[in-house]
Amino acid sequence: MTEMLPPLLPLAVGVPLLLAAVGVALRKKRLARHVISLGTLAGLFGFAVLLVIATGDGTTLVHQVGLWDYGVSIPFVVDALSALVLMIMSVLAIASVLFAMATHEARARFFHPFVLVLMAGVSGALMTGDIFNLFVFIEVMLLPSYGLLAMMGAKLGAHGARIYVSVNLLASTLLLVGIALVYATAGTVNLAELHGAGKDDPAVALAGGVVLTAIAIKAAVVPVHGWLTRTYAMTSPAVTALFSGIHTKVAIYAIYRIYSLLFDGDERFLWVALLITSATMLIGVLGAVGEKTTRSILVFHMISQIGYILIGVGLFTLLGLTAAIFYLLHHMIVKASLFLSTGAIEETYGTGEIDKLGGMLKREPLIAVTFMVAALSLAGLPPFSGFVAKFAIIQATLAESHYWVAAVAVVVSIFTLLSMLKIWTGVFMGPEPDDLQERALTYQQRMHGKRYLRVQAQAETPTLTIGPPTATTSAVLAGKQAVKVPFKLIFPAILLAGITLFFGLGAELLMGWSETAAENLLNPMDYVRAVSGA
Repeated sequence: MTEMLPPLLPLAVGVPLLLAAVGVALRKKRLARHVISLGTLAGLFGFAVLLVIATGDGTTLVHQVGLWDYGVSIPFVVDALSALVLMIMSVLAIASVLFAMATHEARARFFHPFVLVLMAGVSGALMTGDIFNLFVFIEVMLLPSYGLLAMMGAKLGAHGARIYVSVNLLASTLLLVGIALVYATAGTVNLAELHGAGKDDPAVALAGGVVLTAIAIKAAVVPVHGWLTRTYAMTSPAVTALFSGIHTKVAIYAIYRIYSLLFDGDERFLWVALLITSATMLIGVLGAVGEKTTRSILVFHMISQIGYILIGVGLFTLLGLTAAIFYLLHHMIVKASLFLSTGAIEETYGTGEIDKLGGMLKREPLIAVTFMVAALSLAGLPPFSGFVAKFAIIQATLAESHYWVAAVAVVVSIFTLLSMLKIWTGVFMGPEPDDLQERALTYQQRMHGKRYLRVQAQAETPTLTIGPPTATTSAVLAGKQAVKVPFKLIFPAILLAGITLFFGLGAELLMGWSETAAENLLNPMDYVRAVSGA
């Protein structure tokens, strides 16, 4: 199987692009677009699973695109890290698309094509073996992202969209300048050929620093994080969940890959990374304290968790990298589950403001359990995956005598738990507002209109679902239980919560894969030899 997979690597980019074009051509075939999108994402997930299995023993898969010789061709390279990240991102894309289908956002003609182009860019960014094509594939990711934001313009607002586009254009320009400087100083953009150049040559190190700064902006690392809170909290839950597990995480992947190869894990700069990651953890979690909506709290915690993930760069030890990679994989699943579970409430009841919600534990017990599983995992309580991830992170920092970093990690975990309790007590345990149902019905009518709104009276507990109108629409306006979140809206969050529970109970499997990925980063010569054919 190892020999068969490398020639197939470019298909992870080409097939989604081709089927995105097919989706655009299917103007009125909504069901066909749904099937093509989910089928493509499921196929990408299956392919990623095969890659994880093939690279699980430390093997690096390489394909020189166009069969050109090394140094001339564009190399596609997959090791354990890139395979694992691609697998998890494929799951997130499936869950986000299912949620968008449930809220009817996926009815838009270009929604599915945009998602497929986005995933093509993700595949390319994770597989490319040179930094110029990393820039190209990041831009391939960004272009459909602008389209997805534009389709959600009524919710996002022009101000947030301008910030998102402007910051990413600035970061992309800086990234391109940095790549040009790397080429000018080192004479190549091939990561295998750049191995150790930043460690040996100060000019290359400076150029590499520009590249890492640009990528840090895209990763929303403190102090260049402000754009994230002003955009992700304003768009739709499906898009927020999709972006949360992809854009910043591809940037984090790039930071790990570039520091491993270009700088060869240079110990001179590790203290800078630890300082920045600690600040990111603290500022992110403190920013959530004054927020009043579920989504804005979760977005600030995204920033905080990015700090945890990047601790591995600051340590650059086997234990530190293993813990950080495990944390990366766990966080993508948990954060998306939280966005989708609270998003289901927001899409049904018309608001994510904590003081306008309440009583959801009794009204929506399934969402309550789903949220609790993901929230406790995010806070780092056993037996969930977050406990394993944070315990390993703290253990790694203590092993290197970075006691202050371990202290920051513990304090941030406590604040994270308090934030999750704030949402829990306000949204799920708090008293139900008297006008909750009236506001929910008004929101549904405003968002979906008579064409998609159907209220069905079922005994004494009528429910609200979305579909063609019926004569019973007005029969339930007085019932407290009229509005309910449909299961199809909850299912994506349940799926992801189940995965995080599996990661916690079966942590040994994921930790083993993470350790293999960490060994690849610590020993980049295996990557270099595989690409060069030496």
